[in-house]
This record gives sequence, C-alpha cells and structure tokens, in this order.
Amino acid sequence: MKHNPFKGTGVALVTPFKSDFSVDVEALKRIVYHVIDNGADFLVVLGTTSEAPTLTTEEKSMVINTILETNANRLPIMLGMGGNNTQAVIEAIKAQNYVGIDGILSVVPYYNKPNQHGMKAHFEAIADASPVPVVVYNVPGRVGVNLQAATCLELAKHPNIIAVKEASGNLQQIMEILRDAPTDFDVLSGDDAITMPLMALGATGVISVAANAYPSIFRRMMTCMGNESTELARFLHYDMLRMNQLIFADGNPTGIKCLMSHIGLCENVLRLPLVKANEKVENDIIEEWKALTYLFPECAILKDTDSNKTLKSMLRSQ
Repeated sequence: MKHNPFKGTGVALVTPFKSDFSVDVEALKRIVYHVIDNGADFLVVLGTTSEAPTLTTEEKSMVINTILETNANRLPIMLGMGGNNTQAVIEAIKAQNYVGIDGILSVVPYYNKPNQHGMKAHFEAIADASPVPVVVYNVPGRVGVNLQAATCLELAKHPNIIAVKEASGNLQQIMEILRDAPTDFDVLSGDDAITMPLMALGATGVISVAANAYPSIFRRMMTCMGNESTELARFLHYDMLRMNQLIFADGNPTGIKCLMSHIGLCENVLRLPLVKANEKVENDIIEEWKALTYLFPECAILKDTDSNKTLKSMLRSQ
C-alpha cells in the first residue's frame, strides 16, 4: 500500500527577490513561517510558482536549504523535479540529497510534445529512478499537451507514483481519474478556484498558489470539506473565488507576488520574462484584499505565535 504524505493544503512557495533581483532569503523564511503558522499541511519547493526556470543551480540549492532549515521537519516537503529531457531529469534525481524531502513533483514534458506512450514511459522511468514518491503534474495550458485520464490511470499502478496534481481544468477528465483510480492513488487540485468542487468529487488536497498569502482561509475550507461541513466550505469557496481568479489574471506568480507585497511578505519583484501585474489588476487585487480581510480580519496581520518569534524579530529589524 502506498503512503502519501501530501494531503490537505499544500503551498506552492514563491521565490522572493530583492529589488536587485537577487533571492531574498529573509523574505523566504518569512513566507515559510507565515504559511506554517497559518495551517499549511505541506510545502512545494521549486514548482511553477517559484520561477524555477530563472534560478541558477546555486540559487536553487539556496532556496531548498533555506526552506528545509526554516521548516525544521514540521511539514512534508515536495520538490519540483521535472523537464523535457528524461535522462537529464533522472540524473538530477540521482544527484539530489533527499534529507528532509518527502517526494518530488514532476511535470509533463513541455515543448517537445510527447504522445501518451511517451508520457507514460517518461514518468515510469522517473518513478523507477526516484528514491522518494512521485507526484505527476498535468498542466496542459503550460506544457502544450494533456496527460489523458487513461494514461494517468496506467501510471497510478506504478508503486512509486502516489498522486497527480491535476491542473487541466477538465472536470470530466478529473472525474474519470477519481472514479477509476486505485484507493492508494490521490488526486490533488492544481487550480485554486475549483479546489472545493474537486474535494467534493474525491480529491484529497490542493497545491495552492493563493495559500502563499491567505493559507488560513484555504485551510479552513479544506477542513470543512474533510468534516463534511460542505455548506460552510461553499461559503468560504465563494468568499475566496474573486481573489483566486484575480491573482491569475495577469499570470502566475505575478498576481500572488503583487498581493504578498501589499501584505508585507515580500517585494513585488519578478524575473524576466515575467513582469509586474498591470495597474488595473493590481488595484483590483488590493480592493479585493480589503473585502477579504473585512470578512477574515485575522488575515490582515501576521499571526503572533511562539513559533513566529524569529519572524517577528526579522520584521522589527527591517
């Protein structure tokens, strides 16, 4: 029987940058404290939201080590390790130190557009090589091809493939996976805006972008779904819906960094080819944040907990 430590609210962590575009290590620590203290269940490192393609090898190591140190084994960690050169991904997997890392997230190969047989062989080779469990990431809007339900279900039989992060937005496809998957294979939502309905259909968690900024609301909705408090979960879903849409209106992580900067978690800096949100989107995000924090005033400030003393000290020193 497979074991999946990645259930509930996962956070696809951003990589904060300073105004000179260098990695802001102190802000990264601040973000990790923020999401842990506000209810995240697991962390995703060097995923799409991290702007990983723009990071050097040395910067990636720095990001991983900073998150591992700050997390201090409190939450499971999923590490993004994907690509469109299968052998290169396998070599990276074999070279990686897995102390503190509980699994990897590997995206469908992009640009070279493999067919379903190629995708299946790619992921089976990765799963065979990985010493930790593998979560497959299907995001056709980014990679140009879709991992079909039938292929996903074939991969679900592999003993080292434990879940799929489904970001296709295709409810029919996702329902087919949920209906026919083995009991030890999970579906994680890859879309913040449809997480609640996917949980109702049988998904066991989410890898969330929005939870970088307001993990407590997202966690509350997820907990309500787990407790079958579906009416309250539905209210929370609709309370977050406009913001969940706005933070993707000008790309990811463009919107979430705009909001996190407004909150005070990091600077609103991205690396090219990504740029800041346009003025209208930024204004809409700020106005919607006012509405959201009116409903959930606890989100307007960073929680003052014993485990957050280091964070408070960092904030006072800035």
